[in-house]
Amino acid sequence: MNTSSQRFLALDVLRGMTVCFMIIVNTPGNGAASWAALQHARWNGFTPTDLVFPTFMFVVGNALSFVEKKWEGHSDRRVFWKILKRTLIIFLLGYLMYWFPFVHWNEAGNVEANPIAHTRIMGVLQRIALGYFFAAIMIRFLKEATVYRIAVVFLLLYWLLLLVFGVSGDPFNMLTNAGTKLDMRVLGENHLYHGEGVAFDPEGILSTLPSIANVVFGYAAGKWVQKNGKTWEGLTKLLLSGAALIAIALLWHTVLPINKKLWTSSFVLLTVGIDCIVLAALIYVVDFLQRTKWTWFFEVTGKNPLFVYLLSELGATLLWFFRVGEKKQPLYSWLYENIFQPAGNYFGSFLFAVCFMLLCWSVGYLLDKNKIYIRV
Repeated sequence: MNTSSQRFLALDVLRGMTVCFMIIVNTPGNGAASWAALQHARWNGFTPTDLVFPTFMFVVGNALSFVEKKWEGHSDRRVFWKILKRTLIIFLLGYLMYWFPFVHWNEAGNVEANPIAHTRIMGVLQRIALGYFFAAIMIRFLKEATVYRIAVVFLLLYWLLLLVFGVSGDPFNMLTNAGTKLDMRVLGENHLYHGEGVAFDPEGILSTLPSIANVVFGYAAGKWVQKNGKTWEGLTKLLLSGAALIAIALLWHTVLPINKKLWTSSFVLLTVGIDCIVLAALIYVVDFLQRTKWTWFFEVTGKNPLFVYLLSELGATLLWFFRVGEKKQPLYSWLYENIFQPAGNYFGSFLFAVCFMLLCWSVGYLLDKNKIYIRV
């Protein structure tokens, strides 16, 4: 059996599962009628939804462990420019995604341009881009052990920065933490996320630092799987590592809260620990049991993850933009209220999200059927 391809299959499945779940939690028919498991923790704490984004970062690192082999024989200069080019493209796509569709409806019911002065600068794709960039640069130019040590330093340093530069006595609050203070000073209020009702960006500048560790640890897991993933001992150690990281995270939580929106260091260890266990489970099913008939569904989105995710975000934005009926209701809410809500508020909201995910999946299926894989 070709173990390399099987491990790529497990990686594709993990990526695909992550993208599908990400679309479901991002596009409920009614955000106020989403089950608790499909919502982010309001502040401190953890829900299954909080695992989605860090898992995306983890699989980026996982993929780096395979891509690294393709860099062999290339000059450092060439590899650096490849990394930089990919980073800039992903970052730009994220920036344009938040600016899209570049116009909005004003109070008079007319279309008005979205000013660049109010465009969000940081975001999901931007964090993926920056996490990839710094992790890839370290992996290329530093010794492997040094990369891991730096990742740990990043986690400890972030904790220290929150304590030292946050408001004394309340360093982990939404508006008093060091990250928000830095974002307000560097980016300005108008360029931050306002989904919480205030200017606060959960993908801000400072919290990018610990997120790099998610990529690095994903890379470490990928390297381990390549060397030891076909043995029971290797799989057991991957599971034990995941359990150990979860235990450390829960202990750290007593002094540094597990918080996705601050992307705290304890949150990083918790999510990496869970990801290691999930990856080990997938490898067990795919490699050890060789049960792969079910994997094709997730392979579809796993082979074009960034494209399918971007498609989902732009598609949802357009559904909110276009208006229908005499009341000029957004098409998004109209579809939910007239087609899905009769099934019940919560179930209808979930059903809307699943159908929207399947619509995005169908585009990915057509791409995969025609062997079209969009790389950046």
